[in-house]
Amino acid sequence: MKENESVKKYLAEFIGTFVLVLFGCGAACVIGCNTRAGYLATALTFGLVIVAMAYSIGNISGCHINPAVSLAMFINNKITLEDFIGYVIAQFLGATAGAGVLAYLVGKKSGLGINSIANFGWAKSFVVEVILTFVFVLVIIGVTSKENFGSVAGVVIGLSLTLVHLLGIYFTGTSVNPARSFGPSVIVGGDQLKGLWVFIVAPLVGGALAAYCYKFLADKLGK
Repeated sequence: MKENESVKKYLAEFIGTFVLVLFGCGAACVIGCNTRAGYLATALTFGLVIVAMAYSIGNISGCHINPAVSLAMFINNKITLEDFIGYVIAQFLGATAGAGVLAYLVGKKSGLGINSIANFGWAKSFVVEVILTFVFVLVIIGVTSKENFGSVAGVVIGLSLTLVHLLGIYFTGTSVNPARSFGPSVIVGGDQLKGLWVFIVAPLVGGALAAYCYKFLADKLGK
């Protein structure tokens, strides 16, 4: 029974990350971020995907659909090591599948909404991604820390993802999610893979910092 429940959780994470990449990165490809309207629409799309998934698969897996979130939840003892590994594998596979479908629909030349360090270099991009992920994951931990926030948690998390995109798109295209960056980059391939490590490591660092920061604050407040 426990194994069956785990498979369902991993499948939910696969589906959620698949949808995130297909629709979020798809919006970046189809709408573009070269205009203010396109920029805002792309940010909103990523946020709306989180809202939709939170209220559909949230009760199954918690709707992490992001290795940085899963790492934070593992650090805070919300999930086991086994589930952490299973979640991350499912997320990377879901993101790659989503990017594959997107490539079929719009072609690799569209860029598939990849993240890039081209404009600001790896150091500044790394710092930006750590900060953005820290804020995003801190919101997630905080809003899911009490049951009475449950009814609004999905909206708050979705809006926070929109928030970090509004700043982050300018710098890196906004990752805050190793799986979201991995899928499109692997499908596009080539030189894009050289800077991929930034969008895997930086969000994990940001997520871990958020987890430890919240633990410190909560302990100080006796919560």
